Amino acid sequence: MSEAIETREKSTAPASGPRPARSWLRFLEPRGHWVWIALAIALILPFQLVPFRVFQLTMVLVYAVALLGLNLLVGHGGQISLGHGAFFAVGAYTAAIMMDRWDTPYPWTLPVAAAVTFVLGLALGVPAARLHGLYLALVTLAIAIFLVPLLKRFEDVTGGSMGLTLSKPQPPSWTGLAEDQWLYFLALAVAVAAFALVAGLLRSRVGRALHALRDNEIAAEVMGVRLAFYKTLAFAWSALLAGAAGCVYTWVIGFVSPDSFTVNLSITLLAGIVVGGLGSQAGPVLGGLFVMFVPSFAQDINQGAPGVIFGLLIIVVMYVAPTGLAGLAGRAVRSFDRTLRKE
Repeated sequence: MSEAIETREKSTAPASGPRPARSWLRFLEPRGHWVWIALAIALILPFQLVPFRVFQLTMVLVYAVALLGLNLLVGHGGQISLGHGAFFAVGAYTAAIMMDRWDTPYPWTLPVAAAVTFVLGLALGVPAARLHGLYLALVTLAIAIFLVPLLKRFEDVTGGSMGLTLSKPQPPSWTGLAEDQWLYFLALAVAVAAFALVAGLLRSRVGRALHALRDNEIAAEVMGVRLAFYKTLAFAWSALLAGAAGCVYTWVIGFVSPDSFTVNLSITLLAGIVVGGLGSQAGPVLGGLFVMFVPSFAQDINQGAPGVIFGLLIIVVMYVAPTGLAGLAGRAVRSFDRTLRKE
């Protein structure tokens, strides 16, 4: 079975991303010197920016982890989800309840939030594996819709509409870091670990199976790929990453409320990964930048109708870059590479 999957993967390699033959294109792949350059820049930035900008970049990292999970499900697995914000909320509330009710040290909330959302993703992935297209989208949308009133109903645990206010993690004295810098490095550490995990997962048999069923489910099944198993697994891993992102969100914001996790969050996350670039390694980061900065930009342009501006900006981006910002960046690099070769 593994040989058949490998053969299928080789035959569909161009669809999974830009070819790594040219050295200038390696920054779009999960390997190469660009990783170290990007990481070096990420380590320097919090010491060069004001606290508010550091906070914004921290939120970009949080959204990037959530979008990484959504990209695994939609971009690599070929499934549609409009309920990703629900897993994000479950992870956030798991961490918040543990910190508020049981005084749990914040590092322990991360594995618990990830485990809870992984199990929840498995539970929801089993019936979702039997659905396709719009039917799956409607089911996941329903999850995002009923979560908010559910959180408000259990007021004794979740704080109801008032939410829960928490103390943010404080940096150890030996680091010499400010609070915003410490939170940034926590988010960066989780993001690096998440990207490394997904990169390894995609290089394994799981990744080859996901690409096979994304490209052609019938052909994948003929080759021996267990469709229901891998669809459920993709749902679970996607939920795990969203839960981890929600946990870090709780650390950074220090407050959770049901109104922060409405269905708009799920729609915004889906828009973010589509704009960033489905199936690309750079897509979640570019999508995180889009999710963080574009709504603020739209609010500054027109405070009366920021949603209209936000929607128009999505249309413009998708018209200019149908394959997402990662595809646009790839074309720019290829053009630059051709120019250098001519010289």
